[in-house]
Amino acid sequence: MIVMHPVLEIYTPDGFDLWPVAEIEPFGFLPLSGELSPAQVGTAVMRIAGCNDVDPDGDRPPRPADALGSFLHGLLTFDCLFAAGGLRVTDNSTGVTFLPGCCDGLEDWRDWHQFADAGSLLGFGHDPVSPVAERFGDTVRLTANADRSDSPVIELSVTELRHLLVGAERDLADFLALAADWASTHLPGHRARVTAALARLLDLPAPTTPSEP
Repeated sequence: MIVMHPVLEIYTPDGFDLWPVAEIEPFGFLPLSGELSPAQVGTAVMRIAGCNDVDPDGDRPPRPADALGSFLHGLLTFDCLFAAGGLRVTDNSTGVTFLPGCCDGLEDWRDWHQFADAGSLLGFGHDPVSPVAERFGDTVRLTANADRSDSPVIELSVTELRHLLVGAERDLADFLALAADWASTHLPGHRARVTAALARLLDLPAPTTPSEP
């Protein structure tokens, strides 16, 4: 059985204390869905905010002085957001896993739909690990590392890929709804803007949330 999950590559900075986070192996991948615990949601929001925690430039306003506002500043002010990760595909019958590469981001997950439609080669990284998706007629081949001639591969039909993408979108929507509820508890002063930023990152409609206090 082949499964697909949207995932974040996790790195938790030492001493993070702005909200509770879960202990997750550094540089592991956290699957996003509606089944996460509050601490896991906190980890996901922390990682997404951290990916965009860049000093302001251009027309962006300066960082707020407080630690929380400063950490969230990039997430709340960047037009184009980034989150390390992407879509992970696993063939449970063979044990082969196709992981996001260094040039991949969760915000690019809809590129898979364009790939399914147009069939152009889709690359996710470069040496030393270069995951590549290719389409040959109605067959999709996912090569875990195109830099190796003996790389493990996963093959599936275009129809199956489209089905997996529907499930991945549902997982992302469920995560977004969960994150909106989480923000109501842990980031009450920023919940609407955080939820809107996550929705923009994931290219999904923002869940309805109460007005800011």
